[in-house]
Amino acid sequence: MLPLGPLACLLLTGATAHAAQWKFVDKGNAGIVGLEAIVVSPTLVLMFDRATNDPLHTADGKVAWGSLWNLETNEPTAVKLLSDSFCASGSMLSNGTMVSVGGNIPAAADVNQTGAYDGRMALRLFGPCADPAGANCTIFEDLDHLTLAETRWYTSALRIFDGSLMIVGGIHESTPFYNTDPVNSFEFFPKKDGGVPRPSAFLERSLPVNLFPRVFALPDGKVFMLANNLSMIYDVETDTEQPLPDLPNGQRVSNPFDGTAQLLPLSPPDFIPEILACGGSTMSDQTPVEELSSQDPATTQCSRIALSPEGIAKGWEVDHMPEGRMMPEMIPLPNGQIMIINGAGTGYAAVASIGVTTGNSNADHPVFTPVLYTPSAPLGKRMSKLGMPTTNIARLYHSTVTLTPQGNILLAGSNPNGNLTVVPAGQPGFSSELRVETLDPPFMELPRPVLSNVPSKISFNQKFTIGIDIPAGVSTSSIQVALMDLGFSTHAFHPSARVVFMDAKLSANKKSLTITAPPNNRVYPPGPAYVFVTLGDTTSVGAHVMVGSGANPPVPDQGVRL
Repeated sequence: MLPLGPLACLLLTGATAHAAQWKFVDKGNAGIVGLEAIVVSPTLVLMFDRATNDPLHTADGKVAWGSLWNLETNEPTAVKLLSDSFCASGSMLSNGTMVSVGGNIPAAADVNQTGAYDGRMALRLFGPCADPAGANCTIFEDLDHLTLAETRWYTSALRIFDGSLMIVGGIHESTPFYNTDPVNSFEFFPKKDGGVPRPSAFLERSLPVNLFPRVFALPDGKVFMLANNLSMIYDVETDTEQPLPDLPNGQRVSNPFDGTAQLLPLSPPDFIPEILACGGSTMSDQTPVEELSSQDPATTQCSRIALSPEGIAKGWEVDHMPEGRMMPEMIPLPNGQIMIINGAGTGYAAVASIGVTTGNSNADHPVFTPVLYTPSAPLGKRMSKLGMPTTNIARLYHSTVTLTPQGNILLAGSNPNGNLTVVPAGQPGFSSELRVETLDPPFMELPRPVLSNVPSKISFNQKFTIGIDIPAGVSTSSIQVALMDLGFSTHAFHPSARVVFMDAKLSANKKSLTITAPPNNRVYPPGPAYVFVTLGDTTSVGAHVMVGSGANPPVPDQGVRL
């Protein structure tokens, strides 16, 4: 099943032409700056900010820096946190528990308002939440007993094949711009190796532009890593690093030269992994900070590599976006396309830390129009802005975006300031952003396939059958069934975000689909997922499932090895 071309902007329903288009939709106010976000249930998105001066308050009257956003009511509910989650990462475990990893030392002035503790070694656990509105759903923290082995800020966290988290890199404490106090190691949650971090030569080589390393779980259980302009494959089981070709033309994609990267959709029978890395900067990472400017152009370059022996030998293939982007986001869609969204045309990540800024912002010239990337299209014809709307909200540093179970894209945050700040009209810089919006695909205005009797748990390498109600006039000549991890959005990156296409057969009466689950827990790391069905240009709402046994990590191998 190959990904389809761009979604049509004009579809026929009966005899009446209906101009169904992509559009941005205002959804209200998040109560906090949503600088990190993860979908934690079919109706709830958990957002995190810095422990500072957001307007949302907890029941005890303290300033909140965590929020549950209700996708049905478009209302936030404050979540009580103990530690400062500023610039953290996270993912889901095999048992469905969300884990937020690392954070910041709160400023003394912020502690007075929030009571926040140092978050650099923190692990914040959010268990599966059954209530659609999030009633009684809480974060668990034990700052004395449940911690990382090292202090980590700007770290990445990835669910791997045994359902545990691999935690990669970061910085020990605040430095002005470059990573001059690095954590050049990996560790795991639950702990492996007796809790002793594993040193990484790769992370050391990729300094000083290697914060939030771009990491992806490969379908053989190994982990691909991209930091600065260096790449490698890491074998978790043997603790070995295999160097890969560098990104071409000096393209650098990790913080503070933030481009973005994504694992492209995996398709049966071979599930050959490909990586796409877009945007960032081609500036030398040895450039003195005082010589950097918010007006330095971001790169238009996208680099793509297939991680087969032949693909590695060929190296990175170069493509270009319509405009340069610093801090873009890439969102995998259920039909196999990639949405490139947000970011700035010039400058860098971080706040007030380079030679020439725009107000407090290290970046300028927000990019307001998304781009659709079609992986199966010929080189040079993969990027399209056709039919894409334009927002008027700048989404720069500390913004977030995620696909929702409803099939649209949720956008929140943006704060190139030290805390919640309103920049007066006519002054340079960008205000902190509390507004939430969605980018809705054309199919959300049209009758959509409806899934039923989807099992709550899916075993690897097994067939399962679901019901499907197909609207009149929707073609069944093309059927795609996507199993998706929606990822954890933080700093222009979505660790664990993943699309695995599954073989499916429509019944003769067109009332049911028989689907073959991924062969094993390496192709799809065990844990929560959403099943989406796309017929032509129309996609269903995602059905929430647990893939694998649902046991606590680490779990043994499941299914059959390829």
